[in-house]
Amino acid sequence: MPTEWISTMNEYGRNQIPFLFILDFELLNPKIYRLDELPSDIFYKCNMIKNYELKGHFKKPLEFHKIPIQKEIIKQGFDQVKKEILLGNSFLLNLTYPTKLETNYTLKELFNASHARYKLYFKNKFIVSSPEIFIKIINNKIYTYPMKGTIDASIPNADKIILNDVKETSEHYTIVDLLRNDLSMVSKNVRVERFRYIDTIVTHEKSLLQVSSEIVGDMDENYAANLGDLFSKLLPAGSISGAPKKKTVDIIKSAEVDNRGYYTGVFGIFDGKDIDSGVMIRYIEKNGENLVYRSGCGITAKSDFESEYKELLDKVYLPIFPTN
Repeated sequence: MPTEWISTMNEYGRNQIPFLFILDFELLNPKIYRLDELPSDIFYKCNMIKNYELKGHFKKPLEFHKIPIQKEIIKQGFDQVKKEILLGNSFLLNLTYPTKLETNYTLKELFNASHARYKLYFKNKFIVSSPEIFIKIINNKIYTYPMKGTIDASIPNADKIILNDVKETSEHYTIVDLLRNDLSMVSKNVRVERFRYIDTIVTHEKSLLQVSSEIVGDMDENYAANLGDLFSKLLPAGSISGAPKKKTVDIIKSAEVDNRGYYTGVFGIFDGKDIDSGVMIRYIEKNGENLVYRSGCGITAKSDFESEYKELLDKVYLPIFPTN
């Protein structure tokens, strides 16, 4: 596994050099770019900080058709994961699969039309339109916001249903506990400031309710000199791997059909003082002449295959707002 990215992030952090980092799930091909040397075919947005002037409007009616891989293949992976969970080898595992897209939009047009908290266009190879924060570090405090639990907002009493769902509650408790432990490796006085609050996500098909929590810790004043080591300790992101992390990642490699690559990795900006980063979900990549959307679902001992299969396909969407 390459480790040069760790020393580069440490060096840039120590010298307060602003940079963009793009770290793939397997950490086989991490990318670090000084912001004053950023290639012209990379566009990013971290909350309100961005380097592009695309307008975020549709110029033609959107065609967006999902072609999932065979359901039996997903069922086979689900059954394998469920067996490992029942054996006690994992408590929560995020299982992911690719879905082929048929659309009249190019990768760049899809990037232009989408709206999200974290966006990335990488060299016409993949795009990210993610709602999920990985970590933020502001004024020597580190924040993370695990997202677990999704439901169609049009369902009557959807908010009460998702908050009272036993499986979703168990999954959320597990991931909050995991990320509290993760933050404890790099910060002090870790605490949960908000637990299981709801955000609304608007897509090109429908609105979704997403359940999140807020976890906070206190950083040392010189944390930036060890940015690479910090990310090395925290990765992969717990919300898109599972718990316990090491064994769960081994099961993921066995159960999924291919490497994730940049999907479910993280990207973000160090501005010379603070960090803002997102998890690379809501992810579309080029595969030859085709576009492929990658999505996942959280598996626990209480998981039902049909429900998880529906969640996996529900997460294949383009987030659309009037402006970008």
